[in-house]
Amino acid sequence: MKLITENLSTSNLIIHTVFAISLTLILSLLKIPALFLHGLHTYIHPDDVNPNATTSTSSGIRAAIRRPGATDSEHPKPRKKSKERFEFDESKAQIFRLKLTEGHLQSRIYFADFYSAFNFTIIGFLSLLLHRFLTVDKDSGVVKNGTIIPLLLGLVGVSRVFFLIARVGFVKSASKRSERQLGFVCGFLGFLLGLVIAFGVVPDSILDFSFESLDGLGKFFLAVFMGCIMGCLYIPALRHARAFWLGTDQIRCDLSIISCGWLSRMLIYATYIMAVFTSLLWISPFADLLINSKIGGSNRSHMTRNKRQVIEIAGRFGMSRSSFDNLRNWCLFTTGMLQFLTVRPNIQLFLNEAVLCWYQRLHASKVPDLDYSRAKVFLHNHYLCLAVVQFFAPAMMVLLLLGLSRLDDNFLKGIYWIRDSSFCSTLVKEVALFMAWWIIFIWSVLSSAILVLYRHGTLYVS
Repeated sequence: MKLITENLSTSNLIIHTVFAISLTLILSLLKIPALFLHGLHTYIHPDDVNPNATTSTSSGIRAAIRRPGATDSEHPKPRKKSKERFEFDESKAQIFRLKLTEGHLQSRIYFADFYSAFNFTIIGFLSLLLHRFLTVDKDSGVVKNGTIIPLLLGLVGVSRVFFLIARVGFVKSASKRSERQLGFVCGFLGFLLGLVIAFGVVPDSILDFSFESLDGLGKFFLAVFMGCIMGCLYIPALRHARAFWLGTDQIRCDLSIISCGWLSRMLIYATYIMAVFTSLLWISPFADLLINSKIGGSNRSHMTRNKRQVIEIAGRFGMSRSSFDNLRNWCLFTTGMLQFLTVRPNIQLFLNEAVLCWYQRLHASKVPDLDYSRAKVFLHNHYLCLAVVQFFAPAMMVLLLLGLSRLDDNFLKGIYWIRDSSFCSTLVKEVALFMAWWIIFIWSVLSSAILVLYRHGTLYVS
């Protein structure tokens, strides 16, 4: 029996190693990150289109929006209106659409960072998923039973994506100064809220989390991490709200080149609704409506007689606590997958936002000033992969943290410098689950708040 257990543990380690190496080779050879973005349409705002020109000032592809007084072409069209009246000729306005290929993507800034982060996080997530289907000997130790590989891949993947999204958030030309300042404000508010939650100021009758096992230093670092997450997610949430606003055609522009198809639109709606619903599952008053306290009892002290009658009536028809916990885990997984699937539609809408800016500036007046829209189109094209990172990182962080929270009980057994491996394993799983929920919660709150500002006209897409 002992020999069988040792063979099982060794086989798990070999399976994880071979699986990780094989995935690395497959993702590298097939260039999955480039295929993930292949076929998206970006836009170019040139200076002129005159392929037959021989002069140095109008050779090649240049600006499409030209004044009617310029006569660089060989056969300029006669002007019907008086020369004394200056008016912009909209027939000269052009913008070019370009389908992205691997060659185009490689020239974009931060593509290499996205490429490596995509491969590493996908390998880490699939390794954690494989671990759920393997028979693991919990008593053989974290190294012998193969848990060390998905554990390290998950932890390094979360750290790598977090530092990447934090680094791209400090790029000055990729966002407005006011947006970065609001990101710092959100980070500080997230830190204060983290202190309130971690130190138990918020009772479990409001939030279904408890960190009594953490000491004071651990709670402080948890609050710091929560603040950093909230600060880093502000600009991605802002971009997501803009994509939602354009993708669902809330501005009623009725332009096919700006909006998205019905399938992408349903996916965007489903992602937002699922994120809001999942974030509510750890809010105790809402959770009480879904839990039947008569089944298996309740492990929360706030289930007392002074509850409102509506909660008591609803709780009688709810599910058991174990079923409710499974529901929350599945909702986290579904939300993370939906966020991952909406990366492509969100990126396409991010690029379409530049077209909307060009269109608005073109029709703003008879003599439009197109310098702003030209810069907008260039920056959206230049920082394409930066936006991809900001849409991709939250989804993968949720999936990796959820995978870490679903590791076996006492998975840290066998590490010599950990005295109480069972306690530390439970603590790591609880913190990982909480941070996965925290990302979804912050993402939902920030996106909803920004959408409300768009609805009231305080903010607008331009």
